[in-house]
Amino acid sequence: MTTHSNSPQAGLPASENQGGAGTELVVDIGPIAHGGHFVTRHEGRVIFVRHAIPGEKARIRLTDSGDSSRFWRADVVEVLEASPDRVPHFWKPADSLAAWGRGGPPVGGAELGHISLQRQRALKGEVLTEQLKRLAGLDLTTEVEAVGDNHDGGLGWRTRAGFAVTTKGRLGMHAHRSDVVLPIKEMPLALPGVNGLKLWDLDLSGIARVEVAVPANGSRPLILLAPEESTSPKRLHSILSQLPHDVSVASFDPSKGEVLQLRGRTWVQESAAGHEYRVTGEGFWQIHKDAPDTLVGAVTDYLSGGGYLQPGAAVADLYAGAGLFTAPLADAVGVTGSVLSVEGAPGTSRDARKNLHGQPQVEIVQGRVERVLHQRARSFDSVVLDPPRAGAGKAVVKQLMATGPRAIAYVSCDPASFARDLGYFHQGGWRLESLRAFDLYPNTHHLETVGLIVPSA
Repeated sequence: MTTHSNSPQAGLPASENQGGAGTELVVDIGPIAHGGHFVTRHEGRVIFVRHAIPGEKARIRLTDSGDSSRFWRADVVEVLEASPDRVPHFWKPADSLAAWGRGGPPVGGAELGHISLQRQRALKGEVLTEQLKRLAGLDLTTEVEAVGDNHDGGLGWRTRAGFAVTTKGRLGMHAHRSDVVLPIKEMPLALPGVNGLKLWDLDLSGIARVEVAVPANGSRPLILLAPEESTSPKRLHSILSQLPHDVSVASFDPSKGEVLQLRGRTWVQESAAGHEYRVTGEGFWQIHKDAPDTLVGAVTDYLSGGGYLQPGAAVADLYAGAGLFTAPLADAVGVTGSVLSVEGAPGTSRDARKNLHGQPQVEIVQGRVERVLHQRARSFDSVVLDPPRAGAGKAVVKQLMATGPRAIAYVSCDPASFARDLGYFHQGGWRLESLRAFDLYPNTHHLETVGLIVPSA
């Protein structure tokens, strides 16, 4: 489980080579921290190390450091005493040991690929436990549940993937916290349909970024091309001619959110919980192929099982995206109930309007959640809250509590923002009734939680 270090600085005592990027140190690896790092210390300074496992002794290479820094960052370049949970990395470009052995950093996106899946989930559970304790004052241990096929090794689950382009026009990905783009020849975390496009074989000169969406239901994929400012229409169409003809292609401007049709559709058709959904361009959709059904099931089980989601009920779906939760909520409350579906992104909100056009009990509102709640004073029987990674925030939590729902199902992709918001709910007299955690991002540090939050009284 070791690799030779090519650095001329390797093995130098710290006193001879203090703190510069590229310095190598031998350290004992401590616990995992939020963000996929592992904690160690050198002469009293905290170092956040990637590609490690607690209990290992490793040689690390500083990647972000300096005498004035509160903490340093580093990658493992050689394992001196390996954990029994260390496994060969499935993807060479993301393998820190192999990458630094070749003289450079690994690509991001598979930072836990050197750890057995069972230990990965245990480590993610430790992160969740620590965040709940530190930010919400809760002592709670939650198992991180596997999703989908347990025999897939945590591979082949991404229906969406984003790529950069190298200076030579080849598909690539960024190294962690870096502008460096490294060429790739495969993406093992993605569905076979993503790899089958073989975009790494093309000359993508003139393109700054590529986004790919391959629906798990087998419907037509979509490739989004973000051209550089200087790219001519002729060059763009030359790239278009290289792409498979059965794939939709569009250009997009990430800064403006504009999507322009080049061939086929500017959207993909997704399926979940017995419904079909149109999702345009970069519109949000859960990445893991089994995530939509898993999360809809967890949310509706909590709300229906607790008696909070019944025919005739008034419910809200906040940060609703294209309506993943809105549609099954509308089914549950029926035509005598009501669903307020709020989404901030204009394009995604338009998708929701198309997806729910046949449901008279659904009201689609495009706008910021805090503004909509302020302008439309009303009460709800229950709420589904699925904010972006930054969480809902104190203002939205206060507004939600004021609407007087009997229960809130909070879906989160970030344990820190979830725990912080949970602390706000506790301050307002609410409590966490139940919590589930799902490994929707195998071989990365990310996880998804679904919590049921109810008034304490």
